Amino acid sequence: MFFNFLLVSGLIFGAYYYGVQGDIESVDYYYLLGSLGVLSFLFLFLYYWQAYRPLRATLRQMQALLAGKPYQQIFTRRTDEYGILAHFFNQVTAGLGEVSSDLKDRRRMIDELTIASQLQRDILPLSSSDVDGLQISAKNRPATEVGGDSFNIFTKKGKTYIYIGDVTGHGVSAGLIMTMVNSLMSVFSDLHDTAYDVMVQVNKYIKQHIKKAMFMTMVLLSWDNLNKKMTFVGAGHEHILVYRAATGQVDAVLSGGVALGMVPDNSKIIKEKQLELEEGDVVILFTDGITEARNKDGELFGLESLKKAIVEYAPEYSADGINYHIAKDASNFMKGHKQDDDMTLIVMKRSDTSVEKSEDTSTSW
Repeated sequence: MFFNFLLVSGLIFGAYYYGVQGDIESVDYYYLLGSLGVLSFLFLFLYYWQAYRPLRATLRQMQALLAGKPYQQIFTRRTDEYGILAHFFNQVTAGLGEVSSDLKDRRRMIDELTIASQLQRDILPLSSSDVDGLQISAKNRPATEVGGDSFNIFTKKGKTYIYIGDVTGHGVSAGLIMTMVNSLMSVFSDLHDTAYDVMVQVNKYIKQHIKKAMFMTMVLLSWDNLNKKMTFVGAGHEHILVYRAATGQVDAVLSGGVALGMVPDNSKIIKEKQLELEEGDVVILFTDGITEARNKDGELFGLESLKKAIVEYAPEYSADGINYHIAKDASNFMKGHKQDDDMTLIVMKRSDTSVEKSEDTSTSW
């Protein structure tokens, strides 16, 4: 189009120059010159309407986009270069709009996860505290913002309850179940006198309110503060590891039972059993996020590594020290590989001797 403009302009200029040089004053010459002038005007009008105007509109929207100002899509049916430019601009800005929407949704989800994570931390115990005859240390390290591991330590009616649980999977859905179970444990321990009754009632309730594919393994320990006796009830959780100070060996005790939420009534399946403890014995509760932790070569930390660590640290340290060193070993083992699952470790050491607590008694790993 610009070439045509130059051609018409050249013809006008040529006609005028020829007329001046030839001193032509005939009607035909002026008619030709006027016709060329009209054609030039029409061409300029068409150029403005067909080229300059759409190009300016496109450039205006591009400038707004680059300046971070509001912009609009360009509506056109043209298939020439200007149409292609407008179509390209529309495609780019449509993609930016989708990205912007995704970013807003992601920002909203992150804000909600942050709130959920904070609420969960408020529900979980923020620090470990000893009871008469028992040192207790708990640490938790979720794999995502909201974890599926559940644990707590609380005293009701002369008994201290220590439990650990693991919801299938991790993330928001697991965190919701974990939060519900924590609340139920507190409620039913007020209403019942034994760990067995508490577990039966918690199972009945959550079975009615969770999906079939969701369930939670758990083991609940009950420490009688007066008689210094410990019992436990299992719901399909990992082994209870017990370090025997007299022999220097670690026993792997089956927790037994079936996971919470798998059957409507577990009263015939679970049992409350005695766990004999002597001075210096250590009880370890853990979730599979520890034993199934992987290193950069894909190797598992494993149950045997956990046992070896207990044998090494149990004779030398308090519950806090044992927990710290085992957690450190597991963390060092995972270097170079991301954490795949939530990790929780609870250490209890039978001791009638008061031991000064470490400065860091928080349950954060």
